[in-house]
Amino acid sequence: MSDLIYAISLAALAGAAIPFGAWLAGFDRLLPGWIRNETNHWVMAFGAGALLSAVALVLIPEGIDRVPGLIAVVPVLLGALAALAADIALSRRGGSKAQFMAMLMDFIPEAIAMGAILTAKPSLALLLAALIGAQNLPQGFNADRELAETSSRSHGRRLLLFVALVPAGPIAATLGMTLFASAPALLGILMLFAAGGILYLMFQDIAPQVPVEREWSPPLGAILGFALGLGGHILTL
Repeated sequence: MSDLIYAISLAALAGAAIPFGAWLAGFDRLLPGWIRNETNHWVMAFGAGALLSAVALVLIPEGIDRVPGLIAVVPVLLGALAALAADIALSRRGGSKAQFMAMLMDFIPEAIAMGAILTAKPSLALLLAALIGAQNLPQGFNADRELAETSSRSHGRRLLLFVALVPAGPIAATLGMTLFASAPALLGILMLFAAGGILYLMFQDIAPQVPVEREWSPPLGAILGFALGLGGHILTL
């Protein structure tokens, strides 16, 4: 029971970074136009780098450890196709929610994985929770900016939406401890599926929004985001 409470607490703290990032997005209007534009692109690039680190250092490695051989490629492709279908459906409705979708496809599988590995590798679970929180903050910021452009909801109503996502973390961590811990192949398939979806969204919708005309610094944000995840990965070696 203590392990379960610990997992729920870690997941809730990591999930709380989502509405916190969205709350911070409400202050970007206070910045001058060019600084606001530069800052938004930097945060978007950092979030993209953090997503890439989640794919390269957590979802793919942990997934292929649990799904043998070339079979591991199948859920990756299926995840990309699912994201493609969702992207097409959203575009036909007049908007894109790539940041929001990528955030969920990153947060939920990682929270499940955190719960599943907590009893076997407590230190790795703690580090994974820290990485999830570090990824969720810029993703919450970026997702709020994205929804602001494609939705008529006020910032307060959007913030309530992000707050409502926080319980998804503890629920996912509980599923990880109770269901996926005894089904490693199923956990691996889920992680690889999420990785495929995130990669599609990054290359299709997120990465093209990072560059600024005649500005070359924002892509460095992607490197910083990836370096954050790499540093955490090195600490577990």
